[in-house]
Amino acid sequence: MRLAIIPARGGSKRIPRKNIREFCGKPMIAWSIEAALDSGCIDQVIVSTDDKEIAKVAIKHGADVPFMRPADLADDYSGTTAVIQHTTQRLIADGVTPTQICCLYATAPFVTGNDLKRGLEVLLSTNAAYAFSVTTYSFPIQRALRLTNAGRISMFQAEYADTRSQDLEEACHDAGQFYWGTPEAWLSAAPIYANHSVPVMLPRYRVQDIDTLEDWEHAVCMFEAIRLHAKV
Repeated sequence: MRLAIIPARGGSKRIPRKNIREFCGKPMIAWSIEAALDSGCIDQVIVSTDDKEIAKVAIKHGADVPFMRPADLADDYSGTTAVIQHTTQRLIADGVTPTQICCLYATAPFVTGNDLKRGLEVLLSTNAAYAFSVTTYSFPIQRALRLTNAGRISMFQAEYADTRSQDLEEACHDAGQFYWGTPEAWLSAAPIYANHSVPVMLPRYRVQDIDTLEDWEHAVCMFEAIRLHAKV
């Protein structure tokens, strides 16, 4: 059975109730749930939460919440891998046999069913432990700047100050949307950022971390622009 597990705790601090706050007409988590259901490659969508209201919203939009997440896995320091492990172990104890597991973030309104399907295909075709969403940096990371204690600027890698942009190696970063993995990889807590993982490239215009209110407003603008373009 192919599973999507969506971690969604209730204690968001910087954006209160972020996981079920309305985003462009729907509760934020609904976009992730609907993408998983639309993918055609996921047999069950599970939401792992400690919050009854989140559970109610998730079920309304087509996900299952077979059990509530314990409090010790719902604080500010709980890691995603531990949450996926807990959910997987509970499901196995209940007789479910997962073949592949997708950790899908609740705050990923730009993810599509096709992205998830492509991620599964990459995982299977490469025999990798994980396949996860990445995108490219828009600016060469070799020219990153730091603020000094004196309030001035210095380069992280000054040796690249005069190197042409086109001669610098392109870099990627985690897009923070989904992570397909084998049950063995999740249960053993194998690291995701490792040679046994493969990238699923996404365009930069569909990638936005949503951790602050500024991030949220930027994401709304991006989302509305994509919808408007789709209608043209």
